[in-house]
Amino acid sequence: MGRVVVGVAVSVAVVACIVAAGVVSRRVQNRGKWRRVVRVLKELEEACETSVGRLKQVVDAMAVEMHAGLASEGGSKLKMLLTFVDNLPDGNEMGTHYALDLGGTNFRVLSIQLEGNRSSILDHDVERLPIPQHLMTSTGNDLFDFIASSLKEFIDKGNDSEVLLGGRRDLGFTFSFPTKQNSISSGVLIKWTKGFSIGDMVGKDVAECLEQAMTRKGLNIRVTALINDTVGTLALGHYHDADTVAAVIIGTGTNACYLERTDAIIKCQGLLTTSGFMVVNMEWGNFWSSHLPRTSYDIDLDFDSPNPNDQGFEKMISGMYLGDVVRRVILRMSQESDIFGFGSSRLSMPFVLTTPLMAEMHEDESLDLRDVARILNDILGIPEVSLKARKLIVRICDVVTRRAARLVAAGILGILKKMGRDGTGGIAGARSRTDVNIKRTVVAVEGGLYTNYTMFREYLHEALIEILGEEIAKHIILKVTEDGSGIGAALLAASHSSN
Repeated sequence: MGRVVVGVAVSVAVVACIVAAGVVSRRVQNRGKWRRVVRVLKELEEACETSVGRLKQVVDAMAVEMHAGLASEGGSKLKMLLTFVDNLPDGNEMGTHYALDLGGTNFRVLSIQLEGNRSSILDHDVERLPIPQHLMTSTGNDLFDFIASSLKEFIDKGNDSEVLLGGRRDLGFTFSFPTKQNSISSGVLIKWTKGFSIGDMVGKDVAECLEQAMTRKGLNIRVTALINDTVGTLALGHYHDADTVAAVIIGTGTNACYLERTDAIIKCQGLLTTSGFMVVNMEWGNFWSSHLPRTSYDIDLDFDSPNPNDQGFEKMISGMYLGDVVRRVILRMSQESDIFGFGSSRLSMPFVLTTPLMAEMHEDESLDLRDVARILNDILGIPEVSLKARKLIVRICDVVTRRAARLVAAGILGILKKMGRDGTGGIAGARSRTDVNIKRTVVAVEGGLYTNYTMFREYLHEALIEILGEEIAKHIILKVTEDGSGIGAALLAASHSSN
């Protein structure tokens, strides 16, 4: 009997040892899994590092590349395109003016009434209309006749007696496709993007095509400003505040423009304007510098994109791409460990995680991070993720967003450095900060990444202060504008009107 008891006791002890060993083994395995994902996070943090020293290098690189792009065509990754806008709205504009905004599968028609008072736009009406699918691949005449007909209907509804009686009005045309500008009111289409493919339009003056269509519809309307949306943002900002010298759009895409002295535009020697200035469209999404903190995820994203080695800056800072950078990091972690389950096919789908969804996870303030759990489950097909792993996701979003916002801050200060308005005395930076008279400087900002994403906005402002110091940073003001591509275009039509 005693032997049986001893045998049972030994068996129980053996089982207990096996169970304990299993528990210890699982703990060791779990610790190993966490070590692997934490290593991936640490590598990401190090690769995305944006110290003040590095940001100042990006500031200098932006200013240098701007100089190079102004000196010669192809002299820089920055195109530094002339807009021929030398006269920004100043608040004295009068009358009724129209705008058309064509930038994708929808277009907008807009009118504003001005009474020479900077503080107020008396009235403005907007109508958004879809472009019928067949017109996106039809002929230029078909497309512009449709747009002109829509404009006529809009004017008829508004009862603009001046136009209805045959009088002339001016129109600003925001045309967000690659265009070679020849004057403030003319530009030749280089190529279509965004699903348009109208062969007979390439190489033609888009403003002239629109004017001809408006004439066919009995409208006496002249295109007095052909612009892109960033220039419209600057115009709107300047209308409300005369200290506005630059504009940045930071949304799905990104771009910047600013007011440059005409004598600094070396590639167009002899260029004269009555104001002595011209707005330059930087196309800053294509900026590149070895000082940008690039990761393996950025390299892979660029390689997989339709335009590799292009728009490098945009791919690190804009709303089109931030969510996908985060997705790629999560995918890498899921390959290193099973903390997110045993893989999800959705995690391998490019752009399945959009930046607005990423921002929602980043700004989830619930104790159990329920928004993170919901998005992981519903969008990425990853159910039942532990709270510890959800916190890891939030940290990834934070690292990617912080890098983007701080790089935007450096880009803005690069523009101001080129203009001599960053408190350092310009690109040479020879004078000490104490003897520089710092002017109040306003940058107009538009785009959902800045306006809707609180953490992004806070990181951007934080970086401006870190780079400049509080004393100088307080003179640099970022002001949100709304609808530069619409109202801004109409204001430019007004400021370039010869009436």
